[in-house]
Amino acid sequence: MNTPAKLILLFVFLLALLVSFSITTANEPVQPRRVIQFSGLVVTGDSLKPVPFTNIWVKNTRRGTTSDFNGFFSITVRERDTLQFTAVGFKDVTYVVPDTLRLSRYSTIQLMTQDTIHLPETVIYPWPTREQFRYAFLNTEIPDDDLDRAMRNLERAEMRERFENMPMDGYANFHHLTNQHAQRLYYAGQRPPMRIFDPFAWGQFIQAWREGRFRRSDD
Repeated sequence: MNTPAKLILLFVFLLALLVSFSITTANEPVQPRRVIQFSGLVVTGDSLKPVPFTNIWVKNTRRGTTSDFNGFFSITVRERDTLQFTAVGFKDVTYVVPDTLRLSRYSTIQLMTQDTIHLPETVIYPWPTREQFRYAFLNTEIPDDDLDRAMRNLERAEMRERFENMPMDGYANFHHLTNQHAQRLYYAGQRPPMRIFDPFAWGQFIQAWREGRFRRSDD
């Protein structure tokens, strides 16, 4: 038998062997992948501190979850699924769920490596040109310090005016209401006294008159 005939016979033999292997493989039942409750803790690789709000998602699917504030997560996966861990400031990590698990639950501790990103320096100026900055800098009125402003706010005349014109708050209204209620209970069943016959009230009135509290202001 010549060489071309041998090559043709060998090719036919390999083709028949490949077809038979394909038929045998196709007839074998496909084992479904088991569902596993996959949970764990995401921590940093250097200090083992939790990495909160890490995105965990299964590749080539729309399933995923996010770790909580303490780095804990839990997600339902299948055997041989590839999980992707992503977090801001850390390098992405992939994890393949093993197919040799005996239980339907699996826990792990995933380490994340910090990814330092150096950004170029950016200088932001509030003025578009140096001339405008120079003009604004030379003509800016420097405000007073906190002590001067506090002393002006604590002047006696201004404080008295604020005290006289300031409305009562909730505590003052409640205190005034309780005083009125207590006064009505004190004089219950009798006529309350009239202040016109009170000598102390007359003394206060005369003292206020001498101090000029009843003068009409020009304002």
